[in-house]
Amino acid sequence: MGLICAIYLWGVGFASAQNYPARALRMILPFPPGGPTDLVGRLLASKLSEQMGQPVPTDNRPGASGNIGLELATKAPADGYTLVLTSPVISLSHHLYTQLTFDPMKELAPISMVGAVFNVVLVHPSIPAHNLQALIQLARARPGALSYGSGGMGTTTHLAPELLKSLAKINIVHVPYKGSGVALIGLASGQVDLLVMAASSAMAQIKAQKVRPIAVLTEKRLSYLPSVPTANESGIKNAEVLVWYGLLTVTGTAPALINRLNSEVIKAVNAPDTQERFLAAGIEPMTGTPEQFGQFIRSESVRFGQVIQQAGIRGE
Repeated sequence: MGLICAIYLWGVGFASAQNYPARALRMILPFPPGGPTDLVGRLLASKLSEQMGQPVPTDNRPGASGNIGLELATKAPADGYTLVLTSPVISLSHHLYTQLTFDPMKELAPISMVGAVFNVVLVHPSIPAHNLQALIQLARARPGALSYGSGGMGTTTHLAPELLKSLAKINIVHVPYKGSGVALIGLASGQVDLLVMAASSAMAQIKAQKVRPIAVLTEKRLSYLPSVPTANESGIKNAEVLVWYGLLTVTGTAPALINRLNSEVIKAVNAPDTQERFLAAGIEPMTGTPEQFGQFIRSESVRFGQVIQQAGIRGE
């Protein structure tokens, strides 16, 4: 009987995929207009609409560090017509917020990774460290004397230095700002000693030599910062930290629909005009299978869950 039901449900899913989409889709963007998530989402929605022959309006639902938009998506029918673009928040929320009334990792189904922004470790020019090892040695010699800025509690700009603290066994002091752009100004003016943030967003200050890049938290060097080594090259392993973006839908959506959406997302992201606009915004296009994206979400949750617990971090 179970096999008969499974075959029936597969047939229903396949049939619905054949006629899909029959109406407009909705893409929830859990952050305010104008930021990277908004840019990625609008580009992707436009491309999916063009490919699938149906409107894909975007719906900005900011608040609670992205959790309002994610929760809204979990309340939608599991019919493939509601999409949500996530950042690392899906892997972090249940560690940072103990009062969540939903579980985004269980209630949302991965479709595909879409892209990522790469991070760089920056120091103020007055700091006598020109590589990551020198910075670590300085921090060890002066425990608690160096400070790092961030874009706020629980953000990637906060968690990346905390990961470095854990890996390198150093003591540096956190100074939160209201956004990474403000934190970059704080670094350039000497209010803090170091900062981890999106490399593409820091390029103007790097070129003006108001801040100094000493390592990139990536698997390989960046083409636009070729002389800056990776953390791994500097002797710190497993320090890669991405600000990544990916698309999900409601758990329970037919696998045939998820696979159709996955193929459409890959086609949209790989389109030359999408790639050009992503790269111009400092976003590296990335795609994969739903299974690969799901595994990545889980692995990031485990890795940063340990950092959050060890540092006693709570979301704002």
